[in-house]
Amino acid sequence: LNISSNDNQRVIIGVRDTGEGIPVESLPYLFKRFYRADKSRSRLEGGTGLGLAIVKHLVKVHGWEMKIESTSAKGTRVNIIIPAEINQ
Repeated sequence: LNISSNDNQRVIIGVRDTGEGIPVESLPYLFKRFYRADKSRSRLEGGTGLGLAIVKHLVKVHGWEMKIESTSAKGTRVNIIIPAEINQ
């Protein structure tokens, strides 16, 4: 988990893993409910495929932005970009 603000105009919350990465062909579907990129995982050991769909919905409701990057054999990074509001 990494939280940063490089330009005082936005806050970036980043979550990264060092797993096997997500196949490029799966990236467009990651935010669909019940989608799981690893089809070999059973219901007993894997998730339900709802986590990223829920996060994407919350990000959208707040007017934020979400980006995902994945590299084979290096892992995946999800960034949530939140505009920093400056009250004067």
